[in-house]
Amino acid sequence: MKKIVVGLCVVLAVHYGFCAMSEKQINATKKLVRNTCMNKANVAPEIVDAMHKGDFSQGQCYISCIMNTYKLISPEGTFDWEGGIRTMEANAPKSLVATASVSIKKCKDAMKTSVKSNKCQGAAEIAQCIYEDNPPNYFFP
Repeated sequence: MKKIVVGLCVVLAVHYGFCAMSEKQINATKKLVRNTCMNKANVAPEIVDAMHKGDFSQGQCYISCIMNTYKLISPEGTFDWEGGIRTMEANAPKSLVATASVSIKKCKDAMKTSVKSNKCQGAAEIAQCIYEDNPPNYFFP
């Protein structure tokens, strides 16, 4: 019985230890999504870099592209914050999940503009809230 319990613990530890993406994989994915959305939204790198410093006045459609790529906007046009947390828990390193999930929960009601009326503005409101909650750990590409 003791061997079965130990074996089960090892299997679970291996499963959960290797399911999340590594930091290297996360960074490669973020780079790919960043480049794809910069092209789709026709946004210069300087505008995206400014977002990482808290300036969301331009490039809002870039954020919309990011959120749609990660499936954070539901078909009804709302912020699917629960789905975002589930995806992060399944794929991201625990260090990222810990900080990002707190920000996502705090910003679940940040969208004031309907995505159906202005998808870019609504997405930017969420991203800006997430940034303002924890600037050093802003995780969008």
